[in-house]
Amino acid sequence: MLLFLLAYLGGVLTIVSPCILPVLPFVFARSATGFRRGTLPLLLGMVLTFALVATLASLGGELAGRVNQGGRWVALVLVAIFGFALLFPSLSDRLTQPLVRLGDRLNSRAAAGGGSVASSLLLGVATGLLWAPCAGPILGIILTGAALNGASVATTVLLGAYALGAATSLAAALLLGDRVFRAMKGRIGSFERLRQVAGVLVIASVVAIAAGLDTRVLAKVASGQTSAIEGGLGRLLGVDTPGTSSPEAARKDGKLVLGVEGQLPSFEGTGPWFNSRPLTREQLKGKVVLIDFWTYSCINCLRALPYVRAWHERYAKDGLVVIGVHAPEFAFERDPANVAKAIRDNDVPYPVVLDNQYKLWRAFNNRYWPAHYFIDAQGRVRAHHFGEGGYAESEEIIRTLLAEANRPVEGGKAVVRASGAQAAAQANGIGSPETYLGYARADRFVSPGGLVHDKVATYAPATSAARNDWSLEGRWLVSKESARNLGAGGAIRFRFAARDLHLVLGSTTGKPVRFRVLLNGKAPGKAAGMDVAADGTGTVTGQRLYQLIRQPTSAEGDFRIEFLDPGVEAFAFTFG
Repeated sequence: MLLFLLAYLGGVLTIVSPCILPVLPFVFARSATGFRRGTLPLLLGMVLTFALVATLASLGGELAGRVNQGGRWVALVLVAIFGFALLFPSLSDRLTQPLVRLGDRLNSRAAAGGGSVASSLLLGVATGLLWAPCAGPILGIILTGAALNGASVATTVLLGAYALGAATSLAAALLLGDRVFRAMKGRIGSFERLRQVAGVLVIASVVAIAAGLDTRVLAKVASGQTSAIEGGLGRLLGVDTPGTSSPEAARKDGKLVLGVEGQLPSFEGTGPWFNSRPLTREQLKGKVVLIDFWTYSCINCLRALPYVRAWHERYAKDGLVVIGVHAPEFAFERDPANVAKAIRDNDVPYPVVLDNQYKLWRAFNNRYWPAHYFIDAQGRVRAHHFGEGGYAESEEIIRTLLAEANRPVEGGKAVVRASGAQAAAQANGIGSPETYLGYARADRFVSPGGLVHDKVATYAPATSAARNDWSLEGRWLVSKESARNLGAGGAIRFRFAARDLHLVLGSTTGKPVRFRVLLNGKAPGKAAGMDVAADGTGTVTGQRLYQLIRQPTSAEGDFRIEFLDPGVEAFAFTFG
């Protein structure tokens, strides 16, 4: 929300740029023709032109970045030029002269056209052409992100916020006229200093990106907060929800008929790769491809893995290529060493590529873990499925696409083997939702006094707890993403209803952290999960999902985990 507000304010401030001020007297004169014939067409022309120029800049930068890795350096050079243009107005004037000359000519024609709607629209186009080169530092940052990281819903919303700010300031100028114009003239010096500061920041950003600092910083930043925002946007825009399959999938005469949803995007800018050399779209032509978006601490992803692995084993010889795209949810999942270990521990035999900067995630407009996209031999996305389930239909899609590629499959279907955390959840037996311990997404916390944000606090046991309530005991530091235990004896308590209870844990010190689990006040015994002994003891040895409770059947229970050593970091509960 703060970034959207800054984009809006950046658009508002653009009007005080020196290259905008000369055209404003003509704009003010147009207000005398009335709102419908003068002001409205002018605003419409300005916004349309501004949006076109911004979109072309964004798409051009994205194309440069996708041609090859060298395109990224081309984009960085262009961004550096933009930064120097902010620092030195004379350079900016030279670079934008073509647009300014065109705007001046259209402005002259509009002035000669009198008070018609067409002349007002033409004046708006001229204003937009003059406005776009002068569109200040905030727009530059937005377009930089689009150029280097690819277009996205967030980029579009930010551009819209900027355009709205620009239109707001222009509308105010039209309504208040000369008083606003004279006041803005007195602010030119301040605006120029702001431009220069922004220029320094942009150049510093280019240096950081070129040195790879952006990737190293991202490795320490969580993405859970942004995924929640993206999920909300997806619901707002009518994007499919978890558990749904492609609406294009239909049947005709008993056979599956698939539509076309798009093209397989480039893998440029992703990596490293595991179990394979880097793959390209050209290498995959003629193959049927299954893209599996996953992250290794996601229980839903782990429960889908046995099916994806079985499809790889059954159909690889027939022309199926499975590619796991690891898009992290938590910061520790960005570490290639952690991912490599998870690939070994979970017996993932097919190629896996890291998508730490969410290039493929955005290119597919994805929102969910797990998500499966099915690509035919011509490189076209033909179907998708979000979430667990739908495995029989997914396998039928694979066989259909192989048959289309003249590789019909003979024989039976894939054999699925699953155990431990990868075993399927108990149908209709889960009464507890995924629950995050970081305050950004925490819910139903019942320790007295509530969660204390980003400060060490001592938490007392909750006096009572209803289903899905949870609490902390001892000294903890709660951040947006996690809760960190700072002393031996710290504990977490959760009243849950499910067969299985999992908790994503890690060590902040790199040393093992011992723990003890109780279920309904006793050692779990036969209800102990795969990471817990029957007496309830266990050890956190790495950053991953731990299965702590595995009951014979779904039941409500009082779960408590006590950490015998300090230094544990807890992220989220999941259930099965």
